[in-house]
Parts: sequence; structure tokens; C-alpha cells
Amino acid sequence: QVQLVESGGGLVQAGGSLRLSCVVSGNILSINDMGWYRRPAGKQRELVALIRSDGSSTNSADSVKGRFTISRDKNTVYLQMNSLKPEDTAVYYCYADLTIYYRKGDYWGKGTLVTVSS
Repeated sequence: QVQLVESGGGLVQAGGSLRLSCVVSGNILSINDMGWYRRPAGKQRELVALIRSDGSSTNSADSVKGRFTISRDKNTVYLQMNSLKPEDTAVYYCYADLTIYYRKGDYWGKGTLVTVSS
């Protein structure tokens, strides 16, 4: 059974930092792209950052550039969040493009809540 388990969310003051982690496990042939999405209350889900399988290529939303950094290590993807703002408050979802039994597909974590107070 494939699992994407997120951790690291919680309450933080504006200007503070958090690091989110997502561990991917299961009978997986390969882990391809991984990333983070978020959904603020009352808004649409948006891409935060994406990282390729070899870690050499990344993408991030304009709103988080210079503050958030995505990285990966084997079966884990991280999101280092610095200089947090109240506008960053959202449920953050881990994403992974996985190959299982030679079939490629998208998988999602259940989400972790990040709340940034003023």
C-alpha cells in the first residue's frame, strides 16, 4: 500500500520558520517528481513547489520565492518555510508522481495544517 505521510505543520508566529516533511512508502518502482501544494481557506489549491527525481530542477510559486525551499532525499521531500506570513496559512499537501508495477500515477498526502499568526 502506498503512503504519503506528512509532518511538521502547526502554529507559528509571523516571521518564523517551519519545515514540512513527507515520507513516501510502499511497493514503489520509482519516485519521479515530488512537490507541495496548498489550499488556503476559501481559495483554490495552488502549487507551492515542485522538484524533479534527481533534485536538479525545481519550481516554485512567485508568492514563496526567496522564502521557501524544496528539497528531497531518497523517499522524503521537504519544504523549508522561512519568513512566514499570515497569508501562508493553509493546508499543505504532499504530492508524488510514482511508478508502481510500471504504471505511472499521481499520489497525494492527506494534508497538514500550517497556521501563521500575526
